Amino acid sequence: MTGNPVAIITGASGGMAPGIAQVLCNKGYALVLVARNMVGLRKAAEKLGGSTRVEAISCDVTDTASVNTMVAKAVEQFGRIDLLVNAAASSNPIGGSIEQVDVDALVADTDTKVGGYLRCIQAVVPIMKARGLGCIINVGGLTGRSSDTLSGLRNVAVTHLTKVLADQLGPFGLTVNAVHPGLTRTPHLDELFVDMAAEKAVSPHEIEAEFVSQIPTRRLSMPQEVGEAIAFLASAHGGSINGESIAIDGGYSRGIYL
Repeated sequence: MTGNPVAIITGASGGMAPGIAQVLCNKGYALVLVARNMVGLRKAAEKLGGSTRVEAISCDVTDTASVNTMVAKAVEQFGRIDLLVNAAASSNPIGGSIEQVDVDALVADTDTKVGGYLRCIQAVVPIMKARGLGCIINVGGLTGRSSDTLSGLRNVAVTHLTKVLADQLGPFGLTVNAVHPGLTRTPHLDELFVDMAAEKAVSPHEIEAEFVSQIPTRRLSMPQEVGEAIAFLASAHGGSINGESIAIDGGYSRGIYL
């Protein structure tokens, strides 16, 4: 069994997951990077700086057998799982008029994120329970706090799942929380700015500036900031934070949540 804490990160080949992985690596975590695309995973692993061990394991989170095999390999190689970061999700929002919504695509999208998160949780919980210690972080999104896009319902479901499991797993020494990144600098966001700029015949910089002007901190968030929040929640300092949904958005979401 490794002496380092071990974190599994799903959806680790892209998005903000590499930034989260770097933070955890810097803090001494051994990492299991998980995604379907092994080429992308290997590239993400190679970019990580740090002295801890990093393993890449291909896995389809919509397939229970694939998830169970991934977790079994992680335990075989490291002997423990301290942290699960669920971040595997489609990056293409589903919206538009209700008459045009592809229901099958919406269900598949929800199965990837909500179902995938649940499959991974089911697989790691027995290992965490056996040690009486563990942390699960579900990466949601702020579309669940607005009516902008129908696929935001998956983030509402992630929040509900988080709260239910916090109740169930807390007595066993496990904590479950959700983080909801706002406008975060990723290649996907840059691509979105380019597409929006083309539609409006303006520059991507102008589109970005328009969004930034709506953020109280007047800047985009960085993936590393999401990673720092996750690292805190997984540390002893965050041990009493359980069942919470935390926005990391510079104040972009204006709702008041008690």
